[in-house]
Amino acid sequence: MSPPGDYVADVSEGITCPEDLPAPRLERHSRNYPRRRCACCGHSARRYGVAHRRLHDLGDSRHGHPIDIILLQSKHRCPTCRRCFLADVSDLTLPKSRYTLRVQRTAVRLVIEDGLPYRAASWHLWRDHRVFVPWPTIQNWVEAAGKKKPGRHRHGIPRPRAGDLQRLSGYRRAV
Repeated sequence: MSPPGDYVADVSEGITCPEDLPAPRLERHSRNYPRRRCACCGHSARRYGVAHRRLHDLGDSRHGHPIDIILLQSKHRCPTCRRCFLADVSDLTLPKSRYTLRVQRTAVRLVIEDGLPYRAASWHLWRDHRVFVPWPTIQNWVEAAGKKKPGRHRHGIPRPRAGDLQRLSGYRRAV
């Protein structure tokens, strides 16, 4: 191990083939419950199956491996309203997301507080946290957080949208 302050080259630098990247370390989390309350009607719903989900979490930069979470979720069906739902994992991730909340918060913080551009934030997440997030995904997270609004120019003039166009005579349109 090198002493603090020494430059240590990135082990993934220069790799062009994704198969050559370090394999992720797998962690198993379970949200498998025999019964859950239905969010719609409040009745007890039994488990009828399980679902597996793979989430990307902040990696282990010390050993150079990304961390993937294999999440086991129970599926439930309410006998009263006949709705199907999964066990709640809102403490770990958002619905239908492939990344944990820790990754999302770190990415948004890099862009908003540190002022990094989206591409640089994507590289920073890989270099320091061993999680690859495409920069358009980071852009979506930042815009959803409401910190950067794409609707205004730098000078405060609002951008025209499709609904703002007005019909003129003929086929021309004006803003």
